[in-house]
Amino acid sequence: MLSRRIQTLSESLTIAITSLARDLKASGKDVLSFSAGEPDFDTPKAIKEAAIKALNDGFTKYTAVEGIPELREAIADKLQRDNNLSYDPADIIVSNGAKQSLFNLTQVLIDEGDEVIIPSPYWVTYPELVKYAGGKPVIVETDESSGFKITPQQLQNAISPKTKMLILTTPSNPTGAVYTKEELDALAKVLEGTKIFVASDEMYEKLVYADVVFTSAASISEDMFDRTITINGLSKSAAMTGWRFGYLATPNKDLIKAMKKLQSQSTSNINSITQKAAIPGLDGTIEEDIEMMRKEFEKRRDKAVAMLNAIDGISVLAPDGAFYLFVNHSQVEKDSMTFAKKLLEQKGVAVVPGIGFGSEGYFRFSFATDMATIEEGIHRIAEFVQSY
Repeated sequence: MLSRRIQTLSESLTIAITSLARDLKASGKDVLSFSAGEPDFDTPKAIKEAAIKALNDGFTKYTAVEGIPELREAIADKLQRDNNLSYDPADIIVSNGAKQSLFNLTQVLIDEGDEVIIPSPYWVTYPELVKYAGGKPVIVETDESSGFKITPQQLQNAISPKTKMLILTTPSNPTGAVYTKEELDALAKVLEGTKIFVASDEMYEKLVYADVVFTSAASISEDMFDRTITINGLSKSAAMTGWRFGYLATPNKDLIKAMKKLQSQSTSNINSITQKAAIPGLDGTIEEDIEMMRKEFEKRRDKAVAMLNAIDGISVLAPDGAFYLFVNHSQVEKDSMTFAKKLLEQKGVAVVPGIGFGSEGYFRFSFATDMATIEEGIHRIAEFVQSY
């Protein structure tokens, strides 16, 4: 009865684990969840005030499919100011979260049999979107020795005549890895002379730690600018997950036209109130709010890394960005689903199995929650590992 297309699609493991933890908690069980990729901070006041004003002004009608002009202008200004990227507002489409931006991109770009290179560990949605479009995910395994980043040689080896696109995530979900300018430049040189597109997911760009400097992939060279689709939003940096705001930018007019056509026949414009509310999230108004959240995330990162690395049998690299730890538990249990299931059942701690991100023997631990919960959760993990 169901289409072959939908039967190839897997449910998001992160959403499934988060929902299970929520249901267990609602049933009265003592559950601490570290599975959601969602800041625990409230949306900044300036954004909420802009939404209230839009409501009071009656801004509740349909808008242009690609987003209102002043919003796309704000995005273009932000990309120039923060990332040294010169996009025209006409090069930008606003969608219902970066997930829809990625869905639109894969649907208009990937044909049956096209190959898309995806470094692992990867965000759970990437290979599913490629498969849904009829493409073939080409998974390139990375590990701790490279900081969970694809090397130029690995990229070269993965390219074939069928390669259509490379998906890069910096900072990474789930590892927090951030590509340096030099690393991006080395990857860019491999791509020179090819027709391979690059989808650069930069959702966590504002959340980098210590002395790490974020670099946009498209800023590396004119060649990279032409081939790169820059994808971003405000879900993580501005704590706007439920508002559903994401965008992409590309100088490729054919891609923009095709994605606009697809979105016009699916969701049309995103919520009009969200569009108005997003502008202060882009124009520099909430920079102090973002910095407050970033500093708090860094404190949590440092505490959680120290506590987890003190547990015999597991280890974790300190991430350079995002708000996740990708914890190696392979000395305790190689099967990540088994580890995560027993941890939830025995200790009431919800984490996401690494297999969902393409890497066995790991779990993802989100530190986007308060310090007391983090400390209690890691104490429980320590007890679980010691008694395993």
